[in-house]
Amino acid sequence: MKVIYGGTFDPVHHGHLRLAVELREHLKVPEIALVPCHIPPHRESPGASSDRRLELLRLAIMEEPGLVVDGRELNRQGTSYTADTLRQIREEIGSDEPLAMVVGTDSFAGFDRWREWERILELAHIIVVVRPGYDISPGSAPAELMAARAADAVSDLHDSSSGRILALEPPLMEISATGIRERIGDGRSPRYLMPDSVWRRICEFGLYGA
Repeated sequence: MKVIYGGTFDPVHHGHLRLAVELREHLKVPEIALVPCHIPPHRESPGASSDRRLELLRLAIMEEPGLVVDGRELNRQGTSYTADTLRQIREEIGSDEPLAMVVGTDSFAGFDRWREWERILELAHIIVVVRPGYDISPGSAPAELMAARAADAVSDLHDSSSGRILALEPPLMEISATGIRERIGDGRSPRYLMPDSVWRRICEFGLYGA
């Protein structure tokens, strides 16, 4: 099974990285592909350029063989849409191999506002990572979809190529990129919230007001 974990990674931090490692082990897959977004359609523009975020992400996973970076969205012009990425990957891996994408409950709560959202489950499974403080409104389209397509176990994802939704509660590690950007901008240290190599490079580039 191929698993992709997308986001702006602005900047990448230990919350992203530890979650990716936990997912790889729990899902029993050889690797997790981190897919940095070029231009996000549902949030403000990233604080660092696509090239800088890609460099920081590669630096962060350099010594972790179970994580890889897939920069395909950065090579496309314009807004990054998940359906386009999944369609491209599906063409590469064929129709039979299971494909899954990782999203948080905060993102999935607005799933019905994504472009071509009704087609996404035709292309891939969805793994919804439960985040404390974020709820999916009962009766909403995402809640109904989750109930109708719920997977009972990881094996359900391995047994079919797409179409199921698995909810997972990872170990609590509430680190946010927003909080890190604010901390750096205020002149406070973000050390131990992200890899030291990433923090050093942020300082070298003067990103986020460092």
